[in-house]
Amino acid sequence: MRSKSSVCPTILILAFFSTLPAIGAGLQLPAVFGDNMVLQQGQPVPLWGQAEKGAEVTVSLADQSVSAKANEQGKWKLALAKLTAGGPHDLTVKSGSESRTIKNVLVGEVWVCSGQSNMEMGVGMAKDAKQEIAAANFSKIRLFTVEKKNVPAPADDCKGHWAQCSPATLGNGGWGGFSASAYYFGRELHQQLNVPIGLIHTSWGGTPAESWTSAKALEAEPKLKGVRGSGLYNGMIAPLIPFAVRGAIWYQGEANVGRAKQYQTLLPTMIRNWRTDWAEGDFPFYIVEIAPFNYNRPGKDGKIDPRNLERCAELWEAQLLTHKSVPNTGLVVTTDIGELKDIHPHNKQEVGRRLALWALAKTYGREVAFSGPIYKSSSVEGDKVRLAFDYADGIKSSDGKPLTFFTIAGEDQKFVPAEAKIDGSTVAVSAKEVAKPVAVRFGWREDATPNLVNAANLPASPFRTDSK
Repeated sequence: MRSKSSVCPTILILAFFSTLPAIGAGLQLPAVFGDNMVLQQGQPVPLWGQAEKGAEVTVSLADQSVSAKANEQGKWKLALAKLTAGGPHDLTVKSGSESRTIKNVLVGEVWVCSGQSNMEMGVGMAKDAKQEIAAANFSKIRLFTVEKKNVPAPADDCKGHWAQCSPATLGNGGWGGFSASAYYFGRELHQQLNVPIGLIHTSWGGTPAESWTSAKALEAEPKLKGVRGSGLYNGMIAPLIPFAVRGAIWYQGEANVGRAKQYQTLLPTMIRNWRTDWAEGDFPFYIVEIAPFNYNRPGKDGKIDPRNLERCAELWEAQLLTHKSVPNTGLVVTTDIGELKDIHPHNKQEVGRRLALWALAKTYGREVAFSGPIYKSSSVEGDKVRLAFDYADGIKSSDGKPLTFFTIAGEDQKFVPAEAKIDGSTVAVSAKEVAKPVAVRFGWREDATPNLVNAANLPASPFRTDSK
């Protein structure tokens, strides 16, 4: 997790004002419209900017030409009708004697990729960096990284530029280059769908979810009264809206460990906030569960409080509950690809692939396995608790050994290690010490690396059957 000190009052002051890049004297466009960009196929494509007050602005692409007039403040907005995947195209913007041509524009699938350091972590910092960067010649994958900005009010623009994916553009700049999780997600989509892919990367290490949520959305939720943030929404999300996108991927949560109960409200609020402001309906939003890691640290006495070992699991639960309660969301589990001594696991290829499985199945209608087992229900049968799951076809132990990280408790709520046996598509859990069980927990500690998977070798998400 990157240092929280990177978001500081000095940045707030220095970055307060934002300006749109000028085209001639009066005509202006946001940075997200530029050479090499990808526009979203199959839905209206908004464009906006500034011009002289009352001036007519005309945007042309392929066989379309759309006009609008700038208002009293010089702001204009229009939309192209649905576009078909392909290109390259030139997009021209004209107002009076001013004109600009945006070159090498593709039409395909556009995704926003956001979060904290595990989304920010570049390909150059991740697994097999040299080989992956050397092989990254994908001219139809386009990359846009939003420059970090934390400001007190929604900004009109951000800094960044579109680039064709290549070894030079993928591995340079930032913290190891372009986001590894985003790139591997986009690469899988490009190879499977055979259409151009645009990836808008906007993340910042060490940042909590409230920073990515608007002040209006936080203030409207009673359970979040007094939670202040919004600076990164203002500087790194608002300037992108309403650029047409297919959906979003999200890898964040480490900065909210310890506030999991609040996160149960915060993450759904943020998702609704983005969807409302983008005004595209409930667009896909795919969540990566944080990886197991020794988040807990010894106190002054050198000892670890065992109660704190559950804080990460409670955050996992909040992510799982968000997936279950918020429509058109997905959940990528990473308990099998974490690194307990590194908060930044290196296998981002698998993170990206699993994100892409959700998109391929749920967004693009492909017949692929996309989720590991998700807890559905439980029933007590004598001295056993039987667990049922969604996505449980072919459930098994990933290593052929007995299932791990199951615990069970009676009415005293004292959880002890349990024996778990697969029975068809269910799991029966018991322990000699517990004659009358009432609850089961799975993977309920920060260092949990369970071995329960399904036939697709996708891991089960941690859960508990009790709510305490």
